[in-house]
Amino acid sequence: MRYIFKYFNKFQKAKLNFLTKLPNIIEILDFDLASFIQNDPAATSKAEIVLTYPGFYAIFVYRLAHQLALDGETILPRMMTEIAHSKTGIDIHPSAIIKKGFFIDHGTGIVIGETAVIGQFVKIYHGVTLGAKSVKNKPSQEGLKRHPTILDGVTLYANSTILGGDTIIGENVIVGSNTFITTSISDNQIVKLNNKNYLIEKLKKDEK
Repeated sequence: MRYIFKYFNKFQKAKLNFLTKLPNIIEILDFDLASFIQNDPAATSKAEIVLTYPGFYAIFVYRLAHQLALDGETILPRMMTEIAHSKTGIDIHPSAIIKKGFFIDHGTGIVIGETAVIGQFVKIYHGVTLGAKSVKNKPSQEGLKRHPTILDGVTLYANSTILGGDTIIGENVIVGSNTFITTSISDNQIVKLNNKNYLIEKLKKDEK
């Protein structure tokens, strides 16, 4: 019983802090919404995106859950993102760090791990995995960055897989469909699948 009261008091403090951060969350969501308008030619209005797009729904829930996770909550944020996961097929861990202007198209099958970091104005398509190389138990992985870092302006096309805490995808990189990446890619490159291996090419100005 003491545990219940202790948890309730802790949650009350987290809730107060959460309410003070709502204006900032709304501002970030406005950038996300603008990215949907800019990147999806099928979108007819902001209302359509907010009310019907699974990608935006998953991001919306993540933004709220992430703030609760920052405030030390564990169970409630996971419950929120798992509900979004079950509704959309998009699995975003609430502790992942995702900056503003995030765009998810279609979304089904996307997995974003706990220690993933995603920069500004990143675009992700269905089936993308930002995962860990290891599936060892939690104590042996405590405090380690297990998931990749995606820098600003990156596009990750369908079914691409990027693994590892040391893996950094540089700014403006385009990662082609079905690629499997476990090493870092420098800025302004295109990564394409070529006979089961991936090929890296310099990004041209008109492809940015």
